[in-house]
Amino acid sequence: MTDPDGTTAPLRHAGDELADATVAALFEQGQVGTFNTLMRFMSTAGAPLPDGLPDVAREYLEATRHPPDWVDWAEMEKARLFFIDNNVHISTALSFASMPACYVVPHMAKLLSATHGLKYPSKRMAETGQFTVYLMQPEAFEAGGRFVPAAQKVRLLHASIRHHLVRENRWDVGTLGTPICQEDMICGQMFFSLLVLDSLHRLGIHMSQEGADAYYYAWRVVGAMLGVDQEAVPKTLEDARGFLDRYLARHMGPSPEGAHLTRQLIDLYEEVVPGTFFDPLVSALIRYLVGDICADWLEVPRTAWDTPVKAAPHLLGVLETIEDHSPFAAWALDRLGHLTARLELSTLTRGRIMHYAIPEQLKKDYGVSNTVPPNRRWSPPPTTAS
Repeated sequence: MTDPDGTTAPLRHAGDELADATVAALFEQGQVGTFNTLMRFMSTAGAPLPDGLPDVAREYLEATRHPPDWVDWAEMEKARLFFIDNNVHISTALSFASMPACYVVPHMAKLLSATHGLKYPSKRMAETGQFTVYLMQPEAFEAGGRFVPAAQKVRLLHASIRHHLVRENRWDVGTLGTPICQEDMICGQMFFSLLVLDSLHRLGIHMSQEGADAYYYAWRVVGAMLGVDQEAVPKTLEDARGFLDRYLARHMGPSPEGAHLTRQLIDLYEEVVPGTFFDPLVSALIRYLVGDICADWLEVPRTAWDTPVKAAPHLLGVLETIEDHSPFAAWALDRLGHLTARLELSTLTRGRIMHYAIPEQLKKDYGVSNTVPPNRRWSPPPTTAS
């Protein structure tokens, strides 16, 4: 499976050398259970590593406890303020666009459906939401912050999935490449950044170019913390668009796993939405954000809300106009957005902290307000020719 020009072929067969070696050693030494137990007590950056931690794990945690030395902290602060100003919209985009986008890539849907615990989309969504909230806290990378330990654990979680799928011969490496390979991780990084920005644009949310650039930059930092080779990652939104377009043109399509995971996601959010009257809004919003072709591949049902949901940009535009002209309204709407996002996250987590642990086996029956005023509006770069 290669590009016409072969540029990303090596990325399909590359994993994460450091995390992969750490996980392999933990399994070989029979220390995965010990590691998971001890790591439940390490949830904040700067905390001393617990006694009894396997040496290989201690070395990994020491090597990955700092963000990359190239981080521009002023840009990260812009990203944090962008998130605060748009948190409820970002949560909506993550839930109804980014996750379905993962499912529209058949090999990615196959991987997600084959991994322990992902039969339950609430866990996946809760972990993603909590991870994003941790990232956008002021102390995210400082002592006491929760983001760095979460990133360290998620990186090992990805490595453990690679370990299981290959060891148990449940993945066709020759055809599909390495599970959770570098190319997939790069595009996963874009699903949670570029596709979120696309969704906000589609919803009519006011964004400055500076805010959009900062948000994408923050996810480049996240990618680096998760073992993504940043030399292969596009540095700008325009270049990211070209990379993602080529990736989707090669890989996206219908699959039974993608349709099944989407049905689970719809069922989950229909349970979260109070009552039943607004249940069809879930499907309508997914269809609006991912488009009819992808929605049909994912077997998203058509509903009577498909047309009304297209009015969302006009309604949100009115609210944002009010916000732009009234400091009190801006405060009130930001606060409402914060509380709404928190309520959604607490519903998914059931009020618990989500722990990122190395699965000891895979389930056999799974099948397989801005610092810059929004006067210079961000708009997506044009779609590139495939």
